[in-house]
Amino acid sequence: MNNTNISQTTVIRREGFGLCIAGTRITLYDVMDYLKNEWPPTLIQHWLKLTDKQITDVMEYIKNHRGEVEAEYQQVLDYAQELRQYYEERNRERFEQIKAMPPKPGQEKIRAKLQALKEKLVQQEKQALA
Repeated sequence: MNNTNISQTTVIRREGFGLCIAGTRITLYDVMDYLKNEWPPTLIQHWLKLTDKQITDVMEYIKNHRGEVEAEYQQVLDYAQELRQYYEERNRERFEQIKAMPPKPGQEKIRAKLQALKEKLVQQEKQALA
C-alpha cells in the first residue's frame, strides 16, 4: 500500500466542509491556520488532540497536494472575510447603539479596570515598538 492511500483514509472531503480529518470536525484549513502561524506539527497535534497517525497523514497530504490545499485554503479565507464584512455592515447600526448605551449600574469598577488594562497594553506595545 502506498502512502497516498494511507493519508486518503485520514483526509476526506465532506460536503459543505471541504477537506477534513476523518472522524473529527477538524478541517485541513484549521491545520493550515496553525501552519501559517509557524506552529510545529507536534504542537498542532497536541492542540487539536490528533493521534500520531492523523497528524502524520495530514502533514503528508498537505505536502503531496500543496497547490490544491493552498488554493482551497485561500478560498476559505476569502469567504470568511466576505462574511465578516457583510455582518459588520449589516450590524453596524446595532453596534453603534450598544456602544452608546450607558454602563449597567454596578459595572463601573470593572469597566475602570478594563480601561486601565487597555491603556497598560497600549503603553507596552508602544514601548516594544520603540
